[in-house]
Amino acid sequence: MLLTFTYNTMGYSQEIIMLPHQKQVGIEWNTPEKEYYSTIWDNPVVTNVSVPTMEVFRADPKIANGTAVIVAPGGGLYALSIDSEGNDVAKWLTKKGITAFVLKYRLVPTGTDGVKEISELSTTNPQEIGKQVTPILPLAIADGLEAINYVRSNAANYGVSVSKIGFMGFSAGGTVTMGVAYNYTKKNKPDFLVPVYPWTTIIPIQEVPSTAPPMLVICASDDPLGLAKGSVSLYSSWLDAGKIAGLHMYAKGGHGFGMKTQNLPSDQWISRFYEWSLAEGITNPKITE
Repeated sequence: MLLTFTYNTMGYSQEIIMLPHQKQVGIEWNTPEKEYYSTIWDNPVVTNVSVPTMEVFRADPKIANGTAVIVAPGGGLYALSIDSEGNDVAKWLTKKGITAFVLKYRLVPTGTDGVKEISELSTTNPQEIGKQVTPILPLAIADGLEAINYVRSNAANYGVSVSKIGFMGFSAGGTVTMGVAYNYTKKNKPDFLVPVYPWTTIIPIQEVPSTAPPMLVICASDDPLGLAKGSVSLYSSWLDAGKIAGLHMYAKGGHGFGMKTQNLPSDQWISRFYEWSLAEGITNPKITE
């Protein structure tokens, strides 16, 4: 059953969609979902997502052009960088007439500070991260596919085209994007894909589906997690399969740049996405008088 809530917080109206999902036997979330500012990542984050939801960011009807993007923030599947790779992305897209949906997909159950936990494990026991992520990743991918299905099934309500629904994900959200790319069906097929510095080491590059949609990959060569090579391999797999593919590989940018300002060319990655969407006919600006 789908539930949609609209409520006001300090004058800002939020439309939250609860997505249907199957509970996984053996996985328990004993700490409630929590949003807080992480001083470790210098970002607002969300942890302990056990129920997948989406927040809707509607484009102004005067400029809405029918394109929709589901945005999946990153955070190693332990947290979501909810502003820099989520809400701020969505707000930028709405200014271009694109309706955005920020997805909170299911995460690894943690204590009260998931960012601290993954940060400590990355130094002391990185293998444990992989162990904890393994059972959660399929759930996150299922949430991504359900998000597409929801938007397509309710396209008329949001003023979007059923054939212009894209999926954009960052880091672990980029892994969810890849999972969506390899596991879609007719009803939840994305019309375009935008993996941004995708966590390619947690999911292998696979055979490209025969009906694969256009893909734009974005990353930086100096990504400290070593994700540049995986991003190139992902792009190359689409190119070798004869599919529409684009790649923006910045010399500098690091990892997790999202909507942060670093005074580098990578700051403009989202403008490059928009230009690509125009060139591919994914987005057609609404002409206003």
